[in-house]
Amino acid sequence: MNKVSTTKADIVNEIAKSTGAEKVLVQAVVEAFMDNVRTSLINEKNVYLRGFGSFIIKKRAKKVARNISKNTTIVIPEHNIPAFKPAKSFVAKVK
Repeated sequence: MNKVSTTKADIVNEIAKSTGAEKVLVQAVVEAFMDNVRTSLINEKNVYLRGFGSFIIKKRAKKVARNISKNTTIVIPEHNIPAFKPAKSFVAKVK
């Protein structure tokens, strides 16, 4: 199995080829989509794409950690992280 990564440019090229749309337009649409998802997550709103998956906010609890180089204890406050949860149909196809 070839494990070469796909880049945003590759996605833009594939969409342009399959739809016949200009690459500049496809690039703008892909950028707008990513910006919209980013803005929604910043505003703590999840994004659900039926059949594909969900971009969600996960809360990480406050925890105590160690800085091993200084041998000190630090407290990491509660914080949010973005996450992607694929749809069941998506997971089934990848398996």
